Amino acid sequence: MTAFWKEKSLTEMSREEWESLCDSCGKCCLHKLEDEDTGEIHYTDIACRFLDPETIKCGKYWVRQRFVGNCVVMTADMLDKLPWMPSTCAYRLLYEGKDLPEWHPLVSGDPDSMIKAGKTVKGRVVDEREAGDFEDHLVDWPA
Repeated sequence: MTAFWKEKSLTEMSREEWESLCDSCGKCCLHKLEDEDTGEIHYTDIACRFLDPETIKCGKYWVRQRFVGNCVVMTADMLDKLPWMPSTCAYRLLYEGKDLPEWHPLVSGDPDSMIKAGKTVKGRVVDEREAGDFEDHLVDWPA
């Protein structure tokens, strides 16, 4: 049986298939700063207050935009407008014509493979309510 992400385009996927692409890395839940002069995106190690630092899951996932107005609900037609998505993001990889890496849970069959491979934000983030000045938290590892 061929993997659905190899058979279907992003726009052809069911909601369940689409949601399963998310590898739960938590990188998209990090605050980012944009350089006003260059447009360059800079990652911080500051996580949204709803990201559980242990499970790397959003505590308000299905209603997150009610609480965080600029939280993105990812759709296939907006991938070209999201240059800040990390290079390891499954949505971005497939959009760019690449395959999922071996540590992606859909490939490995292990829901914890991301954590085991060190590809998540687990153990690396500060809660936004405790962070202080965001510019003091710039990092380069999520990209």
